Amino acid sequence: MTDGGSNGITGNRQMKESILEMSADLAWTVGQVAEAAGYLWQKGWAERNGGNITVNVTEHITDDIRRLPSISGRIPLGSVLPHLRGCWFYCKGTQKRMRDLARNPMENGSVIRIADDCAHYEIVADAPVAPTSELPSHLAVHDYLLAKGSPYRASLHTHPTGLVALTHCSRFLEKDAATGMLWSMIPETKAFCPRGLGIVPYMLPGSKELARATIQAIDDDYDVVMWEKHGVFAVDTDIMSAFDQVDVLEKSAQIYMAGRNMGFIPEGMTDAQMQEISDVFGLPK
Repeated sequence: MTDGGSNGITGNRQMKESILEMSADLAWTVGQVAEAAGYLWQKGWAERNGGNITVNVTEHITDDIRRLPSISGRIPLGSVLPHLRGCWFYCKGTQKRMRDLARNPMENGSVIRIADDCAHYEIVADAPVAPTSELPSHLAVHDYLLAKGSPYRASLHTHPTGLVALTHCSRFLEKDAATGMLWSMIPETKAFCPRGLGIVPYMLPGSKELARATIQAIDDDYDVVMWEKHGVFAVDTDIMSAFDQVDVLEKSAQIYMAGRNMGFIPEGMTDAQMQEISDVFGLPK
């Protein structure tokens, strides 16, 4: 979704030293976010300021970083997320463009920490850039992942043209109909996105209802969830892995549409051929 307006940020302290200079691991992770953001723009999946990225960077936070003061007031999350106590996140900024984030991630995003009450957050660095207006929804997913003991630390929302187009056809909104078709287009799709594509019916972007439906889809064992007529939401261990899953699914959608544009319905691989891939690669059922 295109980000909304201000999140009520206060304070204007600018840090002389970037937080990225205080942790090589944090700098590398944010660099990966910037690289992924550039790919999203190049592929045409991030028009204007569309799309969001949040990454749990807690493991890269040093003692010196933990002592840094806030550069914002305490900002409410709108709910209590108990598993996020002590967590830190890098977040794309609201009204910020992916193409700009790719060039300068700390001017188009910020590092935040969750308050001890698990109901507020503060911006710590580098500048008081308000996080995405969809932050509460993203953090609700991260809270769920931590509660589940998942190793996933990155969440990505973007607008892949082919996948969004599929959701304008009611047949592909049926459970696993899109998954079966996408898997059959090219062997790599099942190999590298073995859990397929979950489907969430259209709901108001950024709403709590959409967040709950997304969490339910992830709980049903999907790593990539399609929001009808909107975009995808993907989770994985890191942002590049999340991006890769969306990339392979979108490639299959493009192959399907290329066949249709050439005047035929692509046959796809047979069930036996796809089962062989699952057996050879040891993929989950």
